[in-house]
Amino acid sequence: MATQFQSLADMFLHRVQSTPDKPAFRHVQGGSWKTLSWKETGERARDIACGLRALGLQDEQRVALMSSTRLDWILADLGINLAGGATTTIYPSSTPDDCQYIINDSETVFVFAENDDHVNKLASQRDQLKNVKHIITFDGKAGHDGWVIPLSEVVEKGKAHHAANPDEYEKIARAVKNDALSTLIYTSGTTGRPKGVELTHDCWVFEAAAIASSGAVDVHDVQYLWLPLSHVFGKVLLAGQIYVGFETAVDGRIDKLVEHLGQVKPTLVAAVPRIFEKVHNKIVQGAKEGGAAKAAIFQWAVKVGLAVSQVKQQGKQPAGLLAVQYALADKLVFSKIRDRFGGRIRVFVSGSAPLSRYMAEFFHAAGMLILEGYGLTESGAASCVNRPDRFKFGTVGLPLDGVQVKLAPDGEILLKSRGVMRGYKNLPEVTAETLEKDGWLHTGDIGEVDSDGFLRITDRKKDLIKTSGGKYVAPQALEGKFKAICPYVSQIVVHGDNRNYCSALVAMEEESTKKWAAENGITWTSYAQMAEHPKVVELFQGAINQLNEGLASYESIKKFKLLPNDLTEASGDLTPSLKLKRKAVEKKYKAMLDSFYTDEVAKV
Repeated sequence: MATQFQSLADMFLHRVQSTPDKPAFRHVQGGSWKTLSWKETGERARDIACGLRALGLQDEQRVALMSSTRLDWILADLGINLAGGATTTIYPSSTPDDCQYIINDSETVFVFAENDDHVNKLASQRDQLKNVKHIITFDGKAGHDGWVIPLSEVVEKGKAHHAANPDEYEKIARAVKNDALSTLIYTSGTTGRPKGVELTHDCWVFEAAAIASSGAVDVHDVQYLWLPLSHVFGKVLLAGQIYVGFETAVDGRIDKLVEHLGQVKPTLVAAVPRIFEKVHNKIVQGAKEGGAAKAAIFQWAVKVGLAVSQVKQQGKQPAGLLAVQYALADKLVFSKIRDRFGGRIRVFVSGSAPLSRYMAEFFHAAGMLILEGYGLTESGAASCVNRPDRFKFGTVGLPLDGVQVKLAPDGEILLKSRGVMRGYKNLPEVTAETLEKDGWLHTGDIGEVDSDGFLRITDRKKDLIKTSGGKYVAPQALEGKFKAICPYVSQIVVHGDNRNYCSALVAMEEESTKKWAAENGITWTSYAQMAEHPKVVELFQGAINQLNEGLASYESIKKFKLLPNDLTEASGDLTPSLKLKRKAVEKKYKAMLDSFYTDEVAKV
């Protein structure tokens, strides 16, 4: 696919010059939302770019960003690229040891750090950070003998530098080559050290143009962006925004999500499946708490909505009695659900992990379409996506323009496009294993392509379970089905590789389970004690039984155990993008898993 821009910097300059007065970003300042035009965004990014050059940044040198999702992250990232540098992303939740590893592996020379907590992480590793000239902090204090400086100082240096060298900024930005490194994203990984994925400027230009051509975004959209910008999913949405020119409200505080959706009233929101699952569970729980009549109306409305979803999935519109019933269901139930999201949602976009078909159909029933997509950090995030006018639930859609997809003999999905990484930094052998010489990327995912060209992901290649009886089981599919059945679950880990049947570890969602306990006369003591309570175990056993009803004998869950605590990122169970670290969890609870198989009574 041909694109008109040489680099992300070139694309951004074009956006600023072509629509200078249109709104670009909204952000919270002083308790209210403030809007930046593209011209104002360009000026602030220019000041940072010139400030970095004044501090000595050279072409393609790395500058790390360690911050939550906020406007400063975006402006700093733009400034780095406009100055000819490359951004190294660091999750703000990273340990001091991981920060030190990423900074040294990437040969980073400057680090943007959000606050004093992040600065202290880096200061504790200062003796090991030999290449770092300065820490630039958004909200923290200057100090450490001038090693830490505030962003305001960099901005002032930038303004002075630009005034003294008025032609230099655009000259440097325009000179950035398409094959130059733009972003070095360290995958959070589910095992071992993170790998640095090298993504070029051409990658982002390609991804942005491909997203625009998909029809999933529109120049009139208002996006609410809360995703971690250290993750490729959030980053590719910024590239698409610059290319298309729509407006984005940005704030990464999840505890403000509901409040902000009502204020911003977005038309476009991207999220990971766990967010949709949490929202669904809260809606179901709220209906139950409203009493028997409200619960009955809700169940009736969902039944009607799902029937309408089936009709619409066939490209038709409901008619007759179904249309009348849906109009009533919409007035009583679904319009109120849409209002929770501001009432203007045109589409949701889901990625990063598999979305269960039921979740897609539930939100579709409520009048909100979730477009599930697919991609890896190594493929620039967006490789396939469903379209507003052409979608199939249970699939990740069609390849974007310019993306080639093929299946290896073992079912592994291979991708090829200009969005694919240059390679892993400092890991030539791993690069060679993952990226073929002719450009085909091995994804590690198993999938299938239907007769209409829609791609379906069945599981991770390394996560596929092979029972001792030789049967293959896809754990992610079972986990997704269980989450759709049980509103009280936070996480489930299906286990059974080289075992003679499948078992599961289940983590409760504390808020919803606590409410259920209160409704059933059970006094909540502690998470761990409730995980052993017979009535709570019985509740989850019922959901396991319901899951097993639709499964073959060899993939059904014969035994399970409620965990004594939830699975979280902080405890090393989940990645920052909320993906399950399956191997880490299985290792942590090895004794519990082994206990399921001590007597091997259950048979496949």
